[in-house]
Amino acid sequence: MTSGHAAVLLGLFSLLPLSARADTPTVAAASDLQFALTEAAEVFGEGTGRQLRLNFGSSGNFRRQISQGAPFELYLSADEAYVHALHEEGRTQDTGVVYAIGRLAWLQRDEQDDLPGEEDPLAAVREAIKDHTAGEGRPRIALANPDHAPYGVAAMQALTHAGLWEAVEPLRILGENVSQAAQFALSADARGGLVAYSLALAPPLVERAEHVLIPESWHTPLVQRMVLVDGAGETARAFYDWLQGEEARALLARYGFRLPDDEDDAP
Repeated sequence: MTSGHAAVLLGLFSLLPLSARADTPTVAAASDLQFALTEAAEVFGEGTGRQLRLNFGSSGNFRRQISQGAPFELYLSADEAYVHALHEEGRTQDTGVVYAIGRLAWLQRDEQDDLPGEEDPLAAVREAIKDHTAGEGRPRIALANPDHAPYGVAAMQALTHAGLWEAVEPLRILGENVSQAAQFALSADARGGLVAYSLALAPPLVERAEHVLIPESWHTPLVQRMVLVDGAGETARAFYDWLQGEEARALLARYGFRLPDDEDDAP
């Protein structure tokens, strides 16, 4: 799985007319969108002939980079607060729109014993803490860094809700973003991790992992907002509009996102 701010160039760029190459915008997208947005961009490209460069990383890091003038044209954040902050700084065209509400899930390798049930989705964390306390190893628990990753904040809140945040401290392994946290969760020395539901549903992970959803009431809602950055070109605008259409909404729903209604879309 790609981590950090890896760029994905979609399509045969060298075969495009010069005018199309000049309008190939760079998109900053939260890591929970890695599989969903890559598929969305492919579908968009097939239908329009337009190409995009997708960069995936933590929403907080992208917010800082855009504030410092990074040349992104479209920003899809996993936390709408970052979009509002950029708008207040005059970096965006408006306050954008909510495109999805994310979910948090416990993820573990499929050969692990005893997937937690919905009645106690963090049972595996409790077992890991118990084993560590008894001196039976140090099974790691993965999550994204809550300092700048919204899913890391949600994981911290869920663990706090369950009374486990302090107890799990020696077992935590922090990913730079939620995509890297999913990598860590499936590593040999990890018991599992708290990651985006959209990643748990991605085909490469479904083949070798299993998951259970964390109740939404255990953390602050993951309201995800996108916005056009000042100076965005025609292709970025077209993709922004396309992402609000029914085809894109159906795709996001397939990856486990809850879709916003008109009330959620309000600035």
